[in-house]
Amino acid sequence: MSKTKGRLTLPSQANFLKETKELIERWGADAIRDSDGTKLDEATKQLDAKIYTTYFVARNHNEFAEKHMEECQQIYVMSKFHLATSSELEIPFMDGYFTDQVQPDYVHDEKLYWEVIDRTTGKVVSVENWVLDKERNIVTVHGAEAFHEYTVSFLVYAIWDPTQMYNHITNNWGNVPHDIPFDVRQPASNEYMQTYLKNWLKENPDTDVVRFTTFFYHFTLIFNQLGKEKFVDWFGYGASVSVAALEAFAKEKGYRLRAEDIVDEGYYNSTFRTPSKAYLDYIDFIQKFVATEAKKLVDLAHDAGKEAMMFLGDNWIGTEPYGKYFKEIGLDAVVGSVGGGATLRMISDIPHVKYTEGRFLPYFFPDVFREGNDPTIEANKNWLSARRAIMRNPVDRIGYGGYLSLAYQFPKFVDYIEQVTDEFREIYDVVKHTKPYVGLKVAILNAWGKLRTWQSHMVAHELPYKQIYSYLGIMEALSGASVDVQFISFEDILTTDILKDVDVIINAGDAGTAFSGGDVWKNPELLTKIREFVYNGGGFVGVGEPTAVHHQGRYFQLADVLGVEREMGYSLSTDKYFTKELDTHFITEDIKDVRKIDFGEGMKNVYGLTENTEVLEFSNPKVSQEVEGIVMPANAEGKEFGEIHLAANPYGKGRGVYLAGLPYSPENTRLLLRALYYAAAKEQEFKKWYSSNLSVEVHAYPEKGLYAIVNNTNEAQETEVYDGHGNHETVIMNPSEIRWEHM
Repeated sequence: MSKTKGRLTLPSQANFLKETKELIERWGADAIRDSDGTKLDEATKQLDAKIYTTYFVARNHNEFAEKHMEECQQIYVMSKFHLATSSELEIPFMDGYFTDQVQPDYVHDEKLYWEVIDRTTGKVVSVENWVLDKERNIVTVHGAEAFHEYTVSFLVYAIWDPTQMYNHITNNWGNVPHDIPFDVRQPASNEYMQTYLKNWLKENPDTDVVRFTTFFYHFTLIFNQLGKEKFVDWFGYGASVSVAALEAFAKEKGYRLRAEDIVDEGYYNSTFRTPSKAYLDYIDFIQKFVATEAKKLVDLAHDAGKEAMMFLGDNWIGTEPYGKYFKEIGLDAVVGSVGGGATLRMISDIPHVKYTEGRFLPYFFPDVFREGNDPTIEANKNWLSARRAIMRNPVDRIGYGGYLSLAYQFPKFVDYIEQVTDEFREIYDVVKHTKPYVGLKVAILNAWGKLRTWQSHMVAHELPYKQIYSYLGIMEALSGASVDVQFISFEDILTTDILKDVDVIINAGDAGTAFSGGDVWKNPELLTKIREFVYNGGGFVGVGEPTAVHHQGRYFQLADVLGVEREMGYSLSTDKYFTKELDTHFITEDIKDVRKIDFGEGMKNVYGLTENTEVLEFSNPKVSQEVEGIVMPANAEGKEFGEIHLAANPYGKGRGVYLAGLPYSPENTRLLLRALYYAAAKEQEFKKWYSSNLSVEVHAYPEKGLYAIVNNTNEAQETEVYDGHGNHETVIMNPSEIRWEHM
């Protein structure tokens, strides 16, 4: 591979000039950045590279914040559940919160902005029936119902930025001052943020790119009394709430928000919750405000002859790049942390910016760069998972963050990143600004739609929580697949003709979540439109508990399309006969043993609905029953004990497919693609730009007359490679090799 340069941002720090120059040369960097906890010295700033400077809008300004503590950011939080055993109940509402991070708001009238709720009945306790003891941080409820549970929803001031707090604890920063976040909705703070930036721009003439990290409101991140994470939601809008915001919302929208609209029974409107109208209105309200205020800062940067870049993280709430106000901010670029293929596409697909940048892992912090650990392992895993997505739509730049001096101590790591950066530039030069071959158009259907493009089932980037890895696998598989992916909402289907260009719909998630849909599936118009779409030749793939809500004798509301239903205990008296697996099927053609398919957490008690259901995997556990001392086999009286995890179903001219879950793996990526092609009735087109080996993928670029054969593993692989006309040849690939061929 030839040595190239550019499209790489290198982190550096003071007193590290010689080593920085060496890595600029070896890694081909054309930009240098500082990080949280590091600064660039004057000598480094004079190097032949673009200079990124981190700029914190609403933190790292304690000289101002300490004089205006009444303008600190605020958050609505909820106390623990407390049981009343008599008519008097004391609730120590700060129990479980980290007082270094949050303090109760005793400035504003608690009787106007706080709520005490009987969680047994859901009723709000009258303000006359509770009192606040500010000295002891206790709310006393009078006239409580014995053996009912109660909570207090209350406003706090945030007095420590949670990202700086995390970095502070991780890196043992000791006496470094705690960054106090202030609220730009407040008058003094708003004036300060503009005045300070104007002066800062004059004082930093060497800065080429202002890296806003980010703007005003941090994603929801609350710590417990031990200084450990208590609640984290990368999409949470909790830290944007304040008395000023509540009053402005009432004026703009024409109604008042309750504390409960934000606290949401203690779920805090997690992205998994089906959003209420009030919460959607609040999101719209915040995004509009943030876009307006952020544009002022971006304009200042532009007026100073500098580019404006936003970090997609930290204080990013209100700037969601797929939202309707994002374009108005006028940013030049967005940079975000890359956890894998899904987050890579989340960044690279962002519209309305000149370029995008991915910050790859690992971060150069001592938790990874420590004696006895090999950071190359994480770097390799991160690169190979993201590379699949880069082959479809690359970010324009890549980079790293943290302490360069730590990374420099690991020569093997330095060597590996040198290979990665050259390979990235090689891919970029071919792939960017050309449309790769796609065989299908797939629509991911959930409550959030386009707003959360590539962000379905994420809690904090791509962290694999037990309840979601079976669904995150869909995003990861599709991020590097030869299909077009769009994200649509239920409202899109109801109000537009968005399905006219779609081949297959995917609905995936647990029942009642925003991703499955919950009560929206009681809407007959929605069901009718999707049934019509499939009946006329479209495909529908359901994963987990798709279309699930118990209503009118169904649990899966599109059970007729999927060919399966879930037993919820109501129809045990109805026999289920359709359990016989098909010996062969297009969807399972690459599977040697269907018993070894990884469905993740899976789904219990799913059964075939009719004789037309194509059962592709039926789990039949070896259980037995004992009746009056006689052990009977599991299939006594002809009844099968087990459940379906994979099935297909004809529906008019179209097809439905059901999967119990889909964690990410090469095997499951192939299984999903086959399911999509089968649902779309395009099996005959499947082996175009195709590899017989599941660990090798083929990406074609017709406009360039090139295609790439990509080994996604660190081992040599042999495969049959098919071109776009069905011709094939045997290819042997080196570990993690990309081989470019002319069509």
